[in-house]
Amino acid sequence: MKRHYIRCIAMVIAILATGIMNATELTDKLASLADVSKVKELKSTDGLEKLVCFVNQQLDWDDAEEGTFGQRVIIKHRGFDRPTVMVTEGYGAAYALNPNYQEELSTLLDANLVFVEHRYFLESTPQPCDWSHLTVKNSAGDYHHIRNLLRGVYPGKWFTTGISKGGQTTMFYRSFYPNDVDGSVSYVAPLNKSLEDGRHEPFINQAGTPEERARIQEFQLEALKRRATVEPMFADYCARKGYTFRVPISEIYDLAVLEYSFAFWQWGDDVAQIPAVDACDSTYYKHLIDKCEPSYFSLQTPYTSFNVQAMRELGYYGYETEPFEEYLSVDYTEGYMRRVMIPEELSYIEFDANLYEHVNQFLKGNDIPMMFIYGQYDPWTATGVTWLKGKKRMHVFVEPRGSHKARVGTMPEATQKEIMKILRRWAK
Repeated sequence: MKRHYIRCIAMVIAILATGIMNATELTDKLASLADVSKVKELKSTDGLEKLVCFVNQQLDWDDAEEGTFGQRVIIKHRGFDRPTVMVTEGYGAAYALNPNYQEELSTLLDANLVFVEHRYFLESTPQPCDWSHLTVKNSAGDYHHIRNLLRGVYPGKWFTTGISKGGQTTMFYRSFYPNDVDGSVSYVAPLNKSLEDGRHEPFINQAGTPEERARIQEFQLEALKRRATVEPMFADYCARKGYTFRVPISEIYDLAVLEYSFAFWQWGDDVAQIPAVDACDSTYYKHLIDKCEPSYFSLQTPYTSFNVQAMRELGYYGYETEPFEEYLSVDYTEGYMRRVMIPEELSYIEFDANLYEHVNQFLKGNDIPMMFIYGQYDPWTATGVTWLKGKKRMHVFVEPRGSHKARVGTMPEATQKEIMKILRRWAK
């Protein structure tokens, strides 16, 4: 018994020593890279080594003289001999700092994780903030640089993945640098062709069952009919939160109500949660605020960088107004993003469809290991690349009745097995 106890203690010490050695080795490897700085250890509840650092990136990958900025990167280490998954996050990386954070693809592949915060978000915002450098081509250059920097640290197979705007970014990055990685998984990624694409509205009008759609529209109409009593509550909430807007609060109320159907299907809500027609005004107000937070349209929005990208290249969606015209405070909503959702000094930005054409042609003309996962009723699926057919190495999977939360783990069991078979083949 005593010898067994001593052996156990020795094993624990050996394991701890190995962990410390690996931690030092990874830190040393990162610190030795010329463009990496501020390497710091993070906590992780799964016992894996986790670090955050900053990578020096060019503002303009076509002109080094434009200067540089620091881009935040989070690394979760499983082994130098393991594959690596790079998350091309479309927004900020703060949530990945959480000790409990887990990412699906790196977990499925037992891979290292390299999580990259998108340029112009949170800690990766250049100072001063010159919006002209916020382009998809430049962001693709960021990931390309990180891939090359870490090539010697993680020499195994590499994969990219992202969700929503991050899924778009995975798709875009692959289109500019198709040979950088061995496989890509884009979750719920749209490919919009214009600022108000036009495909989302008819898609929403076909989502779910006729009874579900009628229930959603009933709520929207009732919220507009109750404008005299519900809008003041809505306005008071905005005032208490300190939100300010470029347009009158009545138009913001219109937009929130019109947004409701998109938000409902995007997040896979249940019609049973929708207030009944005879519910009180405060119930209507609370439900609307809960589903369509008005800060989204405010000057205080955390999504300014996204809105600039949508205006310039990513595109967005419009609203179906015909059923509600009698009760709206405005005659039209066309151009609402330019009028409402970006600072007035950036209103000059025009949409450029070249990115759409570039990616569209890339996907049609190539057949490389790429996977796209969508939810059947997610409005973003309206502009997804579900039209990709007849490819051998490009795969599209759509979760039945799925939403923007569609993942490998939410798919039917048979589909999960099919996906895992593909991923394991890529990772060999």
